[in-house]
Amino acid sequence: MSRYTKAPDLVVDQWFNTPAPLTLQSLRGKVVVMESFQMLCPGCVSHGLPQASRIFATFPQDKVAVIGLHTVFEHHDVMTPRALEVFLAEFRIPFPVGVDRPSADNDIPQTMLAYGMRGTPTLTIIDQQGNVRQQHFGEVNDLALGAEIGALLNEVVVREGEEDVGAGCGDGGCAV
Repeated sequence: MSRYTKAPDLVVDQWFNTPAPLTLQSLRGKVVVMESFQMLCPGCVSHGLPQASRIFATFPQDKVAVIGLHTVFEHHDVMTPRALEVFLAEFRIPFPVGVDRPSADNDIPQTMLAYGMRGTPTLTIIDQQGNVRQQHFGEVNDLALGAEIGALLNEVVVREGEEDVGAGCGDGGCAV
């Protein structure tokens, strides 16, 4: 049994920069780096989105999926999907971005609530099995983030019904 929390489903009304809607299930087997942002958030524009773009450009897309989540909890009347579309083009955001569905009874959007985010920017890292492994609010050091992603990429993935023989094991035993 995993000691990590299964990542909640994304509740997204609209996607940009992808031909089809994304789900965490469709990204299973990849490390997922989700940058949650608002286009009028200074920290998101100055470091969150540029960092996500660097991750997208650095890691192989068949191993690491970078997605954006536009999660609006303020200034709802100006941060519309149409304004977001223009923003993404102007800032040349290359990765898929979903629009977090508003809550019916709350200013906090549904995915933001499900993940317990404190604000934006929030960077969430989901492992290859779909578990939340890290969540960072605010600025994240590039080197530390790269190390986190690299460590997750190097984890042995044991699929249901398979035996975990560990790295470095052979007929004579297992090396540390």
